[in-house]
Amino acid sequence: MTASTPAADDPAHYTGLGTAEAERRALAHGWTTVRMVPPGTMLTMEYREGRLNLEVEDGRVRRAWSG
Repeated sequence: MTASTPAADDPAHYTGLGTAEAERRALAHGWTTVRMVPPGTMLTMEYREGRLNLEVEDGRVRRAWSG
């Protein structure tokens, strides 16, 4: 597998994955930072290029978005 740019990687494809698999895939697809947070976590509003945010519950990704 060759690394691609994060812009070409749809965050929606991470929904349902286990945390280890999601992090491995994200880094392989060029994301520089993977942030995993539980549902309801207060986050800052700053956008960070190359960061993938993963909302995780019970070891699975519930939601994913860039920035």
